[in-house]
Amino acid sequence: MTAEGSAMGGTAAGYRFLVNGDPVELDVPGMRRLLDVLREDLGLTGTKEGCGEGECGACSVLVDGAVVDSCLVPICQVDGHAVRTVEGLAIGGELDALQRAFLETGGAQCGICTPGMLMAARALLDSGADATDDSVREAIAGNLCRCTGYTKIFDAVAQAAAAER
Repeated sequence: MTAEGSAMGGTAAGYRFLVNGDPVELDVPGMRRLLDVLREDLGLTGTKEGCGEGECGACSVLVDGAVVDSCLVPICQVDGHAVRTVEGLAIGGELDALQRAFLETGGAQCGICTPGMLMAARALLDSGADATDDSVREAIAGNLCRCTGYTKIFDAVAQAAAAER
């Protein structure tokens, strides 16, 4: 194994998966973080790195509809699965109801936590669960925000839930 191979998580292998509905096939080391593949290999920079330790949720994406911290997921674990990033929320250039609600309520401020918050909230709304304060609080519990105080985020999720009914 080369020094580069060991630093990158081993020897490159082929992985196939969907990203925002599009098929992707990459030859990368299996232990390369999903976050790095998304940002560096695929140019999807909406997903942010906050802590790199799975504590802040800034890098949250959906894998088969479940919220995961992409900084903790090796690419080998998404082989054959569907990944959805914040870039996959807007369809045909039109913001998703949740994105619009974040803008309208001021739920997005500095922008570091916003992609992860959007993905966690999208998973809640997609589950069909009611967007009560408690369910929203639980859904975004793994995502930290230092700007909004969370109230505007709760308002945004409630507004999007109402718009989607």
